[in-house]
Formats: sequence, structure tokens, C-alpha cells
Amino acid sequence: MALPSPTAAPPAQPSYMPPFGMRTLIGCLGMLLAVHVAGFNEHITEIGLSDIRGAMHIGHDEGTWFISTYEAFNIAAMAFTPWFYMTFSIYRFSIFMTAVLALLSIPLPFMPDMISLCFLRAAQGLSAGCLPPVLMTVMLKYLPPPIKVFGIGGYAMSATFGPNLGGPLEALWFEHFGWHWLYWEVIPLSAIAIAMMAYGLPKDPVHLERFMKFNWRGFFIGVPSILCVVTVLYQGDRLDWFRSPIISHLTFWGGALFLGFLFHEWHHHTPFFRLQYWKNRNIAMSMLTLVGVLVICGLMMEVPSTYLAEVRGYRPSQTAPIALMVALPQLIMLPLTAALCNMRSVDCRYLLGIGMSCLGLAAFLGTWLTPDWVRDNFYLLQGLQIVGQPMVVIPVLMLATMSLGPADGPFISGMVNMLKGMANAVAAALFEILLRRREQYHSNMLLDRSGNNATALSGMGNPIENAIQNSSPDSAHVSRNALQIFHTYVHEQSVVLALADIYLVIAVLCAAYVVLAIILPKRVYPPGKGPAPKPAPAPTSVPAAPLSAPAH
Repeated sequence: MALPSPTAAPPAQPSYMPPFGMRTLIGCLGMLLAVHVAGFNEHITEIGLSDIRGAMHIGHDEGTWFISTYEAFNIAAMAFTPWFYMTFSIYRFSIFMTAVLALLSIPLPFMPDMISLCFLRAAQGLSAGCLPPVLMTVMLKYLPPPIKVFGIGGYAMSATFGPNLGGPLEALWFEHFGWHWLYWEVIPLSAIAIAMMAYGLPKDPVHLERFMKFNWRGFFIGVPSILCVVTVLYQGDRLDWFRSPIISHLTFWGGALFLGFLFHEWHHHTPFFRLQYWKNRNIAMSMLTLVGVLVICGLMMEVPSTYLAEVRGYRPSQTAPIALMVALPQLIMLPLTAALCNMRSVDCRYLLGIGMSCLGLAAFLGTWLTPDWVRDNFYLLQGLQIVGQPMVVIPVLMLATMSLGPADGPFISGMVNMLKGMANAVAAALFEILLRRREQYHSNMLLDRSGNNATALSGMGNPIENAIQNSSPDSAHVSRNALQIFHTYVHEQSVVLALADIYLVIAVLCAAYVVLAIILPKRVYPPGKGPAPKPAPAPTSVPAAPLSAPAH
């Protein structure tokens, strides 16, 4: 399907395209490392938030703003980054933002109050959000066609490898080096990434004249709208959604601004987003699937860690093997999946269906969750995710990018990365909603059942009180302890049932996406391996000459 032509010609591309070689490859790998550093900074501080709150004397409510402020500016930066790196050049923009990310982490542990801490985290989220869109463009622009799919696999690592490695790294830094290194771990890796990018990335020219046609109105409408929407997703459940005036106002004004931003971008001659791409069935399907896949992966990552922490009392260092089991094999599975997708005989849509089926099977097996499970019981589920995640993410990105030309990269990378960030926010909000609502439901049902059957079971005595009656001569003290133990059992069981319900929701989502993946998108081919052109039909008005006719 042909893409609709924009209202104005796309901006001119740099006239010089360097030949691909080892130097360019090192620059691309440096860009990949910088994106992973930004991901580590996001996930390590999020997973280790309880340790950071304890060390910096931050309350629970303040800690939620610590996360939501970072994520809001991170996602807003993803949306508008392509315009800025096209103006300042990929080389200069990438190095500068990576350096800012690292330098801002130095004073963070010493902030005296929550306002200054959130201000620095917002600036750090802004710099971190600028890197993933650059990586996507680098992989599509600088890699030659035979290995472009492997570049997409490298970009997919930011959605599969990085998030699962955050927990183990948090345990390593906190347990062995101290809580300060939850911030400072980005410094050495950023230095390596900057050196690789400075050596290998092509030095594109600067186009400061683009400021003469800067889309100021779209920028000042779009940034606050995204900040409002992301804040609502992260703070809505804690503030009880629309019972809170803050959430109500942010939802109304943020939603209105966002709709106005989309209308403005549709009609503007130099938009940040080229929304006309959504008329392409493959792009629309891949965008929606990407959001769904990242929501599913986010939920499946949260369930084991929440269960092991809430029910079994595990520390991050004890849950690290669960995350490592998914993260480390991605270094092998992602290249293998990319190699399969790079074969002309392999239809990536079927790989997408197989991968989603693996994730759905893992979620279905998770519905048998009980309070007796330990870390080892999750290994089968994690093994299915090892196979499923790369087989889902890489085909989705192929469906979104393989039908585009080089000039379309900046216009699609902003949308893809903004939706990727929004998917993480939706996953966090959905997990909080489902966990709280289903836990409350099961808790009420268990207590109701206990109250209804209390009279019928009164003759059997209180087994909890009988077990602890020798712990104290005071019968009233024993009764209070027995009641507390009973409510602990009810809470534990209600959390387990709520997490099992979340697994069921994930399984249903996976089944729906399997059907959509087969029905909606058209097949795309790896670069340079498309179908052979059909021969032109012979003209019907002139009879074909016989094979034995002499040449004239």
C-alpha cells in the first residue's frame, strides 16, 4: 500500500553517506550501548526505589512522583527528538545527550529536598528519552540492506534485554557497592558509549536553518499534553482516579491538548508526526501490536517479581535469577530471530503468531499460581518468554519499518518510541488497577465466606489459636495474634488470586493478538529480498511473432 504524500517535500537528507565498515559498526554499537544505559538508569532506580527512599528519607507518595516525573519527560522527549537530531546532527546530538545523562547522575544522591531531586530526575529523563529514537534511525540509515534486520533486532533489545536486566543490576549495585551506585552506574558505561560514538558515527552536517520553520505551536501544545497524560497513568490509581481533582484536571486539559496536537500535526506542513502513515494497514497494525506486546511483556515481568516480594518476601538479589533467565538468552535469541526474519522464505507474520502463542501459553500456565510457588516454579514460564519475546518484537518492528524509505525514518521513529514509552505507562497503570481491584474483590469474598461459615465451623475450634496458645499465658494476646495471622493468610491468598487473574487477562490479550496478526497485516520482505517483479503482459493489439521468425 502506497503511503500518502505529505503536504510538503520532506527535509533534504545529508548529501554524504559514508560507506559501511567496522568504524560505522562501532558507532552503531556505541549508540546501542547508550540506549541500554538509559534503560538501566530507568529500571534500576525504579526497582530499587524502596532502597532509595530509605536512604534519602523519601516517603511513599513522594517516591511515586520520583518515577512519574522521570517517565513523563522521558516519553515527551521521545516524541520530538527526531526534529532535533536532524537539526543538530545525529553525531553531536547523541554524544551531548549521553553526556548530560551521565553528568546529572553525579549530584542526584546529594539532593537536599524532593523538589530539587524531581527537577534533576526530569532533566535526566529528558536526556534519556532522546536516545532511543536516534538508535532506530541509526539502524535504518547506516546499516546496509543485508543486515538491516539485525539492526532492528538490536533496537528490539531495548524492549526485551534491558528491562529484564534492571533487577539483577539493582541487586548487584545495592548489595555490593552501595545505594549511591543506583544512580552512578550510568557513568562508566556512558563514557564507553560516548567514545564509541565519537569514533564511529558519521559526522553529519548541522542544519540550524531548520529553526526558521520550527513547528512552535505543535511543540508547545504537544509537550504539556504528553506530560499530563503520562502523569495521569502513573498517579491515577494512587489518587483514586477521577475522585482526585488533580487527576480530573490533568485528564481533561491533557486530553484536550493532545487531541488538538494531533489535529494540528495532521494539517501542518512540517509536522513532528506524519499521522498519514496510519492509513498504511501494516503501520497501523504494527503500532497497535507494539503497544499491546509491550503491555503484555511489562505485565509478565511484574507478576513474578511482585509475587516473590509480596508473598515469599524475596529481596531483589533473590529474584535476580528470574530476570536473568529471560535477559541473558536474548543475546542469542534476538540474532537468531533476526536471521529467520532476514530469510525471504520466512513470513514474519507467522513468527509473530508463534511468539504471541508462547507468551499466551506462559500466561495460561501462570493461572495455576498458588501460595506454595517458589522461584523455581516460574522457570518454565520464563523459558516460554525467552522464545516468545524476540519472535514478537522483531516482526512487529519489521512490519512498521520495512515499507518505508530512508527519508521516512525520522517521522516514524518518534511515533514508535512515544508509543513504546506510553505502553510502559499503560502497563504500569493497568497492573496497579488489576492488582488493587482484584485483591480487594478476593479479600472481600474470602472474608465473606469465613463470616458465613464461622458458626458452622465453631465446633472445630480455631486451628491458628490452638497452634499458638502456648506462646503466651494471656488468652487475649493469643486471640489478637491469631486474628493477625488469619488476616495475613487472607491477604496472601487474595494477592495470589489477583496475580492469577492478571495472568488470565494476559492470556486473553495474547489470543486476540494472534488472530489480528494473521488477519490484518500484509506480508513484508527483508531489504533486497522482495518478490520478483511480474513480467509485463504482452500487448494484445499486435500478434506475437513466431519463435522461428528471423531477426530483422
